[in-house]
Amino acid sequence: MARWPPDPGVGGRRRLSSRDGQERGGPLPKPVLLTVDDDPGVSRAVARDLRRRYAESYRIVRAESGRQALDALSELRLRGEDTAVMLADYRMPEMNGVEFLERAMDLYPYARRVLLTAYADTDAAIRAINVVDLDHYMLKPWDPPDEKFYPVIDTQLDAWARTERRPPGELRVVGHRWSARCYEVRDFLARHQVPYHWLMDGDPEGAQLVTAAGSPELPLIVTADGTTLCAPSDAELASAIGLSTTPSTGFYDLIVVGGGPSGLGAAVYGASEGLNTVVVERRALGGQAGQSSRIENYLGFPDGVTGAQLAERARRQADRFGAELLQAGEVTALEARGTARVARLADGTEIAAHAVILATGVSYRRLNAEGVDDFVGRGVFYGAALTEAPSCADEEVAVVGGANSAGQAAVHLAKYAKKVHIIVRAEGLERSMSHYLIEQIGETPNIEVHTGKTVCAAEGADRLERLTFAWAGGKKTIDAHWLFVFIGAEPGTGWLDGFVERDPRGYVLTGPDLVAGGRRPAGWPLVRQPYHLETSVPGVFAAGDVRSESMKRVASAVGDGAMAVALVHRYLEQA
Repeated sequence: MARWPPDPGVGGRRRLSSRDGQERGGPLPKPVLLTVDDDPGVSRAVARDLRRRYAESYRIVRAESGRQALDALSELRLRGEDTAVMLADYRMPEMNGVEFLERAMDLYPYARRVLLTAYADTDAAIRAINVVDLDHYMLKPWDPPDEKFYPVIDTQLDAWARTERRPPGELRVVGHRWSARCYEVRDFLARHQVPYHWLMDGDPEGAQLVTAAGSPELPLIVTADGTTLCAPSDAELASAIGLSTTPSTGFYDLIVVGGGPSGLGAAVYGASEGLNTVVVERRALGGQAGQSSRIENYLGFPDGVTGAQLAERARRQADRFGAELLQAGEVTALEARGTARVARLADGTEIAAHAVILATGVSYRRLNAEGVDDFVGRGVFYGAALTEAPSCADEEVAVVGGANSAGQAAVHLAKYAKKVHIIVRAEGLERSMSHYLIEQIGETPNIEVHTGKTVCAAEGADRLERLTFAWAGGKKTIDAHWLFVFIGAEPGTGWLDGFVERDPRGYVLTGPDLVAGGRRPAGWPLVRQPYHLETSVPGVFAAGDVRSESMKRVASAVGDGAMAVALVHRYLEQA
């Protein structure tokens, strides 16, 4: 059994050895079962019971605090070793079991999570199900283990073994610190929860890799097996990290265009109800919501949930029901061919289906201010850009926008930055931001809200260095290397020109909005009126933020996805 930290008397803290507690029978070390409990007696008892049954196939690692356990997991992660199950006691000082499991998810998102609780802590365990997607909570004591302990661990190990996991080992990314494309690659990897090691081309290791690859165009990607990719496209990068990018067949029951909350909701309900469903997502599953640092008003998550966690849970759910998820694929055109609806992808591939759900969401509107476009990816970011937050430590940061996404980003950035400036054109936040976020901002001392102001200029050399914002009475320039923009949204539906009807802003018209004033959609071939979420083309539906007059909330987007699937069934029954 491997023990962490070392026993008293051993000189200093030792590094975990991949040979600890196991006989090397193959090229890969045994997966880890990690247990953390601040009570030495309980900790030894858990490790003892795990060792008795699982030592032949798994390595047991024991920690006596959340911090020690995270250190151990970090080292395992760096060595490319896998962790199958994490058991954490709820009541620990400094970092309780829920807090540990939430942070451990970032290192091992596929490891099964078990919370050890006393009878008095069952309410906390139930809350943990929402916070860390807890797989099981176990009451102490669990004697006899054959009845109360091993069946639970067996179930968790079986579920872990059946989970599709990416192979261990990290990518290395070499590039320029202030390159827009290098930022896009790092953001792409982070949003797909792929660990990577970032090296600048001027670092010794980075320079060596660039030289070895023949001084190619950056960014340079080196995979765990040594394969190199030079300035790869998103599709090439997706293939390299094991994402599905090619459809398995040419015809489906349902094509979902977009993998945000509405698209994932449609995938879950479509696949679970027997429809052969494929989702085509241009960037990363989760959409804009997937970038949120904390969503606190989504039903069923009283302690909040990060956008990445919500997106990953939805992905796993859709995958479990058999939905096919294509990533880094872009639908560039739709066509009606008889009863089939055909989607053409950017690479020329065509897939067809009985029905289509448009769930492409929206993108942030560009900020029209002098110099801003010159620094996109080099200090100016559209959206949360969570990968950049730790780099903002002890610096001044500006957030432009007054809706929930801006508020969530500001609260998150305030954990790192010296000061966060929220710049809002309106005279207050109340009109577009939820009350709970306004309260959090007011309680955060290093956030300053500037109402009635707009950004008018950005300046710098290789990166953003200064921002100027203006108001009716004057201008002010601040030293700021980071600007995060959340100034409203655009649907990006130009590719649908001539196919479905849209409103003047480009949002897709559906149902009642198509027949307002007693009119019928142009070319509508059926006797019946369009269903509630149906577009001007029968069998093509719209859900979520891309739909005209939608609520622009995660919960309503998921509801749209579910409702659209119900209407697809009705359409298919009458087709």
